[in-house]
Amino acid sequence: MNLESLHIGMRVKHPQYGLGTVKGLTEHTAVVDFDDGTRREVAPEASGLAPAEAQAAVSGLNLPLASLLREAAEATIKALGVELPQTVVPQIGQRWRGGKLVLHPADPTLQTKEVELEVFFHKIVMVRNNLRVLEQKLNAHESLSAAEKFDWQQYITRSYGSLTTFNVLFKEKEDQF
Repeated sequence: MNLESLHIGMRVKHPQYGLGTVKGLTEHTAVVDFDDGTRREVAPEASGLAPAEAQAAVSGLNLPLASLLREAAEATIKALGVELPQTVVPQIGQRWRGGKLVLHPADPTLQTKEVELEVFFHKIVMVRNNLRVLEQKLNAHESLSAAEKFDWQQYITRSYGSLTTFNVLFKEKEDQF
């Protein structure tokens, strides 16, 4: 391993001394604190020093670092299936896309609150989905009696009923409350 590829804080592996962390660099050597508690000055090329962790080199890439990191993050988010709140929820009606929910306080001296409809709709859909999960867990609960399950189910049913106000936002009738 050449000296130029080392940096302070890097984990390295020495064939004789084991694992360590680079603490300093001189013109020809590296100062390494090994995990056994010793500090040694070693010549990286001659001693067989190697990286202890996987390394990646990006060469021939003509792209600003910020763009590279953004693209990597976006690809990771997409691969994980993470849903961002500002993304368009497919169940929202076309006429509502790009719209805003505006709340006007009774006091005209107070500022109004605007919320993008996609964000608001996403939250409504999440409430619906969480109610469905709650309903499934309630019905599958082993220690509740049938009467207790029925009582709790009534709360969920009333919650669904309160959310029917927002059915106008849905594109398809079968997605409504």
